[in-house]
Amino acid sequence: MRKDLAYTLLKVGETTAARDQFAEAMRLDPGDDQVALEYAFLCYETHQEATARRVFDRYRESSATAAQAFENIDRPLREGIERWEQALKVSPGNFSGHQELARLAEQRDELPLAAEHYERAWRLRPDHRELLLDLGRVWKQVDRSEDAGAALLAASRASEARVAEQARALLPARYPYVYEFERALVLDPSNIELRRELAYLQLQMERKTEAEAQLSGVVERVPEDLTALAQLGLLKLARGDETGARALLNRVLEGGDEELADRVRSALRLPSALRGRPDEARATDLNQAKELAFKSLEKGYLQDALRYLTIAHENDPVDFDVMLKLGWANNLLKDDRDAVKWFNLARKSPDRKTAAEAAGASRNLTPGLQRLRTTVWVFPTFSSRWHDLFAYAQAKTELNLNGWPVRPYASLRFVGDTHGAVGPGLGFAPQYLSEGAAIAALGIATRTWRGATGWFEAGEELRYRPTANDPSRASPDYRGGLSYAKGFGHLLTGGSHGMFAETNDDAVYVRRFEKDTLFYSQNRTGYTLRQRETGLGGLHAQLYWNWNVTTDTQRLYWANYVETGPGMRFRWRGRAAPLLFSVNFLRGAYLVNAGNPRGPNFNDVRVGVWYAFSR
Repeated sequence: MRKDLAYTLLKVGETTAARDQFAEAMRLDPGDDQVALEYAFLCYETHQEATARRVFDRYRESSATAAQAFENIDRPLREGIERWEQALKVSPGNFSGHQELARLAEQRDELPLAAEHYERAWRLRPDHRELLLDLGRVWKQVDRSEDAGAALLAASRASEARVAEQARALLPARYPYVYEFERALVLDPSNIELRRELAYLQLQMERKTEAEAQLSGVVERVPEDLTALAQLGLLKLARGDETGARALLNRVLEGGDEELADRVRSALRLPSALRGRPDEARATDLNQAKELAFKSLEKGYLQDALRYLTIAHENDPVDFDVMLKLGWANNLLKDDRDAVKWFNLARKSPDRKTAAEAAGASRNLTPGLQRLRTTVWVFPTFSSRWHDLFAYAQAKTELNLNGWPVRPYASLRFVGDTHGAVGPGLGFAPQYLSEGAAIAALGIATRTWRGATGWFEAGEELRYRPTANDPSRASPDYRGGLSYAKGFGHLLTGGSHGMFAETNDDAVYVRRFEKDTLFYSQNRTGYTLRQRETGLGGLHAQLYWNWNVTTDTQRLYWANYVETGPGMRFRWRGRAAPLLFSVNFLRGAYLVNAGNPRGPNFNDVRVGVWYAFSR
């Protein structure tokens, strides 16, 4: 099928697409020589000469066509390499000669030769940082991974936006280590952005001596960099070198940046300037810093975003939107303690949306930072199917130990209902609708990872209503399982509206239930309505469709059924108790009917109220 599609694409002139289909066909059947040759010819036509040469080289012993094609590609490369090598013997400082020789050698897979001449071209013209991309690519292929990383890191801090963007795409997602910055600077010592970033990184690590050395390099190469001058002067001042510090700081005072000059005057205990910077200039700098910060945050350049956001906050300390973004940047950088500080500041914003988002983020993060965390939830539910009121509740206190992958906890769970059982007087054995008990237990749970949590607990079940099958008041209880929860789209949070989907999945082993394991999957897809700004108490609602499945390993009829139907959830803004109401209209069907005293289908209207808090 791949081959037929490729030939069809060729007939309609889609050469590149045909090449890609031949490539896939060759991967599926490496022994098909005809497909390999078709692929090689198309690579040559679409300017992938190096790939074409490799394929022809592989088949030139068995195919005269491949041998001739290989020679047609290889001969100009071979002759070009020889010609440029002769020219460079006469003129070793010829930049274009080294660059062209490296390019030809890379196409001919003479990678050590290519690396040698890319590096020599770079040494001749260190302002051509696109050569660092070439060096990084070739060094990676010859197993010089550390050198390749240094070249790409230096290129990623180039002043040319195109080169920097291409290099960032090839770097690992993590932030570079100090030793990687140092290797990059050995390769590209004139890279001011690289040297400046390393200096500020070392300042954050309290390595002031190393930071001073790097800032000295920045000032030496860019004497007009007033920020570096000020930072270097303050470092010298802090270690007692007042003479050297004043020489640098005086240059800042004379540099024309009044805001920076005022900071220097404050450090030197001098009176502030009588005339500040014009408001228009301050506004321009602030807007530029915010724009760079938001773009960096959007593209995932978190360290850059944090730096620009800090600058924006220093220029305007009451910009609550910047405070909110500082919270998210620190959260993404795994510094939740600083993130909470910024969220708590942003929640004081006069803008209702910003304040709500910050308050929600703070509430979500704060409990996870406490050594002891207590969570309480209550979920009373009325079911029309059973004409019964059910109550589910739990109070749990977790011990949060830094570095531990698990959290020990103590819990008290309640599961009960008002009727107790159905069946007596109807001609079949009673069916108990809940455990009718409180369960005290000690357990252990894993930290949540991408929505999944594992847990196990051992305790004692204390029944307030003994059953006919088990008249005792207490019995041991062992249970455990795995739970997964994930939401997509616009969930029921402040200011959100739009399509959403949610899933809550649980596997629960309960030793008391004949050592049974039950599986629950509750899924909702629907639309979150826009929150009312006025009227109806700030109602915020969701309309959705339910898709529920329950099953077990023992194949008991009461534990095997599916449900579907519409539902609605809603809450009101400003309530002291964060109540979440739900109404669901469900049509269900049993998947196992052996031993089922009722019909295979049922209808149910469920009305519930969810309340939870953490301390």
